[in-house]
Amino acid sequence: MNDTITAVPNLLVGHYTNVEGATGCTVVLTPEGARAGVDVRGFAPGTRETDLLRPERMVQEVHAVLITGGSAFGLAAADGVMRWLAEHDYGFDTGFGRVPIVPAAVLFDLMIGDPKARPDAQAGYLACDAASRDPVPMGNVGAGTGATVGKLLGPRYMMKGGLGSASVKIGRGITVGALVAVNALGDVVDPDTGKILAGARKPVVGGFLNTAQALRGNLGQTILNRMGQNTTLAVVATDARLTKAEVNALATMAHDGLARAIRPVHTLLDGDTVFALSTGDRKGNVTAIGAAAADVLAEAVVRAIRAATSLHGVPAARG
Repeated sequence: MNDTITAVPNLLVGHYTNVEGATGCTVVLTPEGARAGVDVRGFAPGTRETDLLRPERMVQEVHAVLITGGSAFGLAAADGVMRWLAEHDYGFDTGFGRVPIVPAAVLFDLMIGDPKARPDAQAGYLACDAASRDPVPMGNVGAGTGATVGKLLGPRYMMKGGLGSASVKIGRGITVGALVAVNALGDVVDPDTGKILAGARKPVVGGFLNTAQALRGNLGQTILNRMGQNTTLAVVATDARLTKAEVNALATMAHDGLARAIRPVHTLLDGDTVFALSTGDRKGNVTAIGAAAADVLAEAVVRAIRAATSLHGVPAARG
């Protein structure tokens, strides 16, 4: 059974993964178009074409969403996604040719692997070539390849993040799914128990520092020189038919899932961004769908951490 975001009809997911360079990108393809929204909560974002997702903007549908590593350099991967879509004749019909609409967001993964290995247009193109309806691979793949968490004490004491996905059926067969690349300043916790699954480790004595508690003391000052070296990126989707305003509300509600599983979240040092997609025509209530989206996004965060493996000396929760 597929319990990842590709269980949502009319979308595909593909990855480009560079393990040696510790970077990659992930594309959520909706070639026939999907209503889309976004909510940028982090204070250090790197994005492309997010303004057009506001309810009052003219364009109503997107043809893909890209999340990528490589910091700002990684936005170049969106050019490859556009090229792939254009070659297959997908895009917004201008009357003079089709222009694919591809919002994108980046995370900072230059601390491990090769900092000069950044997803480019070819990486975005290859991710589209690899896109399918199969269950989404998790862990050190795509945009989660070089992702890390728990960076209050710097790279020496951080742990491996990764990519995760989950989905659920609600109501009369409505599907709600989530995909996330977890690359946070904070720790990842089990939402049910509050137990830290991965995060900043204590020097010498081992165990977890507990970032949220440490920020209340003098250690909080140590992060001021690490601007923008984080960011968790997510896409939530449903096959319910939502208006553009409602799909933006869905992105806002889904952020609660990040808050349940990442502590702290939405900091000045993160660019946390959630995209939302409506791919179908089922009747559904946006409140119920948004509540489910928060739940599956929290589950996707936990899955990302549990699926990740150690890479380039950065330890993972599973070893």
